[in-house]
Amino acid sequence: MVDWMMKKAAVFVAIFIASAAFPSSAHSQLVRESTAPPEQQQNSAKAQTPAGKERASQEVQLTGEESWIDTGIDVQAGEHVLITATGKLRYADAKDDNGPDGLARGFRDLLRVLPFNEAGRGALIGRIGDKDTAQPFLIGARRDVLSPIAGRLSVGINQTNDDTGTGNYVVRIEVYSPEGGTVRVVAKQVSSLPGIDNGLFSKIPRRVGNKQGNPGDMVNFLILGSEATMQRAFNSAGWVKVDADVKGTVLHGLLESISKESYLTMPMSQLYLFGRPQDYGWAHAEPISVVRTRNHLRIWKAPFQVNGETLWVGAATHDIGFERDERNNGVTHKIDPDIDLERDYVEKTLMSTGLVAEISHFLPDNPLKEAKTATGGTFHSNGQVLILKLTDTGKDLSADFALNQFNQH
Repeated sequence: MVDWMMKKAAVFVAIFIASAAFPSSAHSQLVRESTAPPEQQQNSAKAQTPAGKERASQEVQLTGEESWIDTGIDVQAGEHVLITATGKLRYADAKDDNGPDGLARGFRDLLRVLPFNEAGRGALIGRIGDKDTAQPFLIGARRDVLSPIAGRLSVGINQTNDDTGTGNYVVRIEVYSPEGGTVRVVAKQVSSLPGIDNGLFSKIPRRVGNKQGNPGDMVNFLILGSEATMQRAFNSAGWVKVDADVKGTVLHGLLESISKESYLTMPMSQLYLFGRPQDYGWAHAEPISVVRTRNHLRIWKAPFQVNGETLWVGAATHDIGFERDERNNGVTHKIDPDIDLERDYVEKTLMSTGLVAEISHFLPDNPLKEAKTATGGTFHSNGQVLILKLTDTGKDLSADFALNQFNQH
């Protein structure tokens, strides 16, 4: 069986190598450059100036030795941020200079892990919000960004800290208020939400368990919203749906290791709530270190609703290494014992999507504050459960942002 799987994997690898060596015209390079005459590009740029009143403008310079710089500009949700850039960089191993669109990624470059892997080395990139949770996006030579959240704007170069270029980019930033002057306010902090009370928590087990019924991770967040909006929120926040098929994982893992992407979809074990395994598993991780450390969570659809809304019940933990499995003396992942940090991480990443309408924290009666996992590890908490109410009204921002991301590469 293993030999068959490896042979099948070899076929997939061969196909992948061939496609990488002889790419189609549609995918021949990840970074596209405009071939229109300069006059046409200039007229197009003028025609595409965002509607609304210009609220702020600034010019910054980014040198090849800098990975990120703080622009000093705070952007509001729903504002357009028009960013244009000029200049050149040169990498020691590159044949030519490159501009803000970056270098096209060839086969030899597939294993290089960049802050934004879908763009070329040296491309101008940006992020809005907390540097630890905000998802980078491609800017290139010109980009009109519809911000899904409020936060500080930073710009950077798509390169690693130990592989910097020489030269600089001059970056022009213009912020335009929404037409009509109305700025969207999302992710409102509230003291309570209708239907979230001890009566509800009497129907939700405090912990999830393994198939044998041994208690494991703590239930530490709830989400109110449709299945489609829940999936959109996690996808927009950079979380990746985890594989459930171990056989498929072997093949997928080999291909992904060649195609430079960190293999976030490595399966997580099945845990049980409401008598069944998780409906979804989501993961966030630093590239390459996914086997050792990753942010991950499991989520179940509750068999009942709250005020007519779908309820999702989740348990989030952060793998930080390995430890002995006390059940069988094997090796298992060790979780960060301060699991509230992972609960807060879920909050920050989902807030960055513009799809969270209201945020609350609830302390149930007899809160769980200290316990052991099913594998024998310990954890502690202040006992609070995060409550996130999602909204479909933010989808115009998050969807437009995601679509604009796709159109850039």
